[in-house]
Amino acid sequence: MSSDGPLVPTAWARERFGARAGRLVAAVPQQLARAHVRAQAVHLTAGLKKRSPYGATLAEAVRENFADTARELGETVRDVRGYEYAIVNDHALFPFKYANRPRPLNRARLAANASPTRRRLLLGHGPDAQDALFPLDDDLTTEEYEKLHETFEELGATTKLVCVFFTADAEAGIHAIHLGQAHLEPDRTFSWLYSEQLPVAPQPLT
Repeated sequence: MSSDGPLVPTAWARERFGARAGRLVAAVPQQLARAHVRAQAVHLTAGLKKRSPYGATLAEAVRENFADTARELGETVRDVRGYEYAIVNDHALFPFKYANRPRPLNRARLAANASPTRRRLLLGHGPDAQDALFPLDDDLTTEEYEKLHETFEELGATTKLVCVFFTADAEAGIHAIHLGQAHLEPDRTFSWLYSEQLPVAPQPLT
């Protein structure tokens, strides 16, 4: 998809985001570019060669920027375990940087140490999600399980997830952006029911 001219939302995007689809798909690349600039500034200030703060800052900045977009559109923002998630037409935007270098979408994989909350969002609000919580695992305490149930209620039981997967690094910025619906598999890979690629926006001037 070319970045020249206005973005025209696909039928899939219009079905999920309704009248907000055009403005939303146009905002996603812009907000990712702005988030990169914020994260890059933190990275450069830290001056660390290892354990760069870029990734963590980028993740939080993207969520905040998407939340700002939802507010601008007159839509909802919900707090889930201390993190804001944008809800547009009862669809939550789930941003995820799946690689720090250009890599095909089918190579995306959830990290082994990903939080239970992130897993719950994918399993409970992704495609073909079950209304009931998944079975209590042996390594999951009752208290942890109840927290996952709270997460389900915080986002909204009827809310569906729309994945915004992207690759980025501190030097080059955003490489690629994919929008769609994905099912988290037991091996932490993803099966995509639908995906479309959005253009990468130029980095805004600081």
